Amino acid sequence: MIERPVIERPGLRRTRRSDGWTPYAFLAPFVLLFAVFTAAPSLATFALAWWEWDPLGGRTWAGTANFERLVADPRFWTATVNTLAIAALATVAQVSVGAVLAHAARGATSRAGTALGVSLLVPYVTSGAAVAILVAQLVDRDYGALTRALAALGVDDVDVLAHPAGAWTVVAAMVAWRWFGFTTLLMMAALRSAPRDLFRAAELDGAGSWAQFRFLSLPLLGPVIAFSFLTSVVGALQLFTEPLMADPTGITCGPARQCQTLALLVYEVGFRDYQFGYAAAVAAAVFVLTAALVAGFFAGFRRLGWTT
Repeated sequence: MIERPVIERPGLRRTRRSDGWTPYAFLAPFVLLFAVFTAAPSLATFALAWWEWDPLGGRTWAGTANFERLVADPRFWTATVNTLAIAALATVAQVSVGAVLAHAARGATSRAGTALGVSLLVPYVTSGAAVAILVAQLVDRDYGALTRALAALGVDDVDVLAHPAGAWTVVAAMVAWRWFGFTTLLMMAALRSAPRDLFRAAELDGAGSWAQFRFLSLPLLGPVIAFSFLTSVVGALQLFTEPLMADPTGITCGPARQCQTLALLVYEVGFRDYQFGYAAAVAAAVFVLTAALVAGFFAGFRRLGWTT
């Protein structure tokens, strides 16, 4: 039998070739906005870090002077320690709470799971500035509810924000409270997509809740934990609103600068002292620090098998 050749119409061939550009057309708006509002400002920041620019004066070439000043500036190292401490506390808290809540809600009914998911979104949609102002009033040295409660217990002259550990804990608690709901929802979705027979078999073998959490939930949540950890660290390194609103008198929480983050240092140097070149150098250092931490954590999670 002689097979007849398949003749493709020219119009159909042109249509198939034109379909190859369709995904790029949908991606074009995002790529354009990313290039204009993210990539271009980032490159401009790195370029500005090599200049000494006072908007009220002129701009002169500084070379490595801004980075040399950065290394010798105690404010930068204090802000780095504060930022890393707050990032560590907030990230560990929200990931831990999210994993425990997701495991506890694994066996909830559909209606109860929906109600829990909606309630977890309340902190996410709440204004960060409003939460920070409320917490600042609670820990106020003279009129705060927490201070009065401690005074009723016989503990007088309590100023939580006056000590680095207290300031870190307050700011980290605000960050963790705002974002733990989003992390919990991701983990709940991951556990619900897992086969239920795994947990039923573990129950039949006599595994308790802790054993199921350790040997089943944690391995299943590995990729979600890695994703949440990395995004939380990146967000915490850019923390601005919570530490700014925690101290109503300034941007440092006191002379020791116990809650000033790197983002607040950029704000102070750039928009209060009008030293845009040095502020750009601090911003460039934040980018390098973030990239190094993400690369290190990603390598660690990859060894654990939590990333692809």
